[in-house]
Amino acid sequence: MAPRYHIDTIPVWDALHQNEECLLCILRRQTEHLLTERYLGGSVMEPATRIRVNEKGFCPAHHKMLYDRQNKLGHALMMLSHLKEVRQKLERAPLDTGIRTRSNFFSLKPKPSIDKSPILKQLIDGCVLCDSLNENINRYAYTILHLWKTDKSFQKEFLDSKGVCLPDAGLLIDLADEYLSGQNQSSFKEALSNLLTQNLLSLEEELEWFTLKFDYRNSDKPWGTSKDALERSITKLRGWSVGTDPGKEG
Repeated sequence: MAPRYHIDTIPVWDALHQNEECLLCILRRQTEHLLTERYLGGSVMEPATRIRVNEKGFCPAHHKMLYDRQNKLGHALMMLSHLKEVRQKLERAPLDTGIRTRSNFFSLKPKPSIDKSPILKQLIDGCVLCDSLNENINRYAYTILHLWKTDKSFQKEFLDSKGVCLPDAGLLIDLADEYLSGQNQSSFKEALSNLLTQNLLSLEEELEWFTLKFDYRNSDKPWGTSKDALERSITKLRGWSVGTDPGKEG
């Protein structure tokens, strides 16, 4: 486990030094971009990758990331294999073997929910890239806790940073219950709670000034640090979704 932690500490430190609203959001987007390139690269022809893609496919968000890479051949090759797998599964487990008569075809009874069709639920719920991403982020989260436990300099820099967003704070708290104990656990939870409170207050002040800047009486006053307060507030509350992509270089 130690060598793995050693490898993962480098990107964690790098993300921390960017001083954005959530260091795990940075790592998540960086990992998403890397995984997207990997699935469209040489690994697209690897049997193990094909098996995973055939089994689960991709969610809409990750299909868009794959499509935006403009490697339509690689994308299409994966989808061709996945389509065959989906068709074969449906052939083995038909959705509806009942006979529709004219009378029941026009029935006003509500249609069955997708929860009553296990095969459909299985076919649309999976995403091989989401699975890989979650594994990576959980590993980075454990690395953060490991650094908190073993490195005083990390504790100091983490406390001086903007920390993480609310959803990733929840992830860290859950994992802290498993990985940390005693004083390490209580000090981390207290520090994370205080950091969130401080950063939310700071964002509240910046976002208020952002709104006040739209008053003509304030038009000549400086923006200060509030120009991107809306995007950063969204990131802090729900994780990154708008604004500059923290996972792209340049």
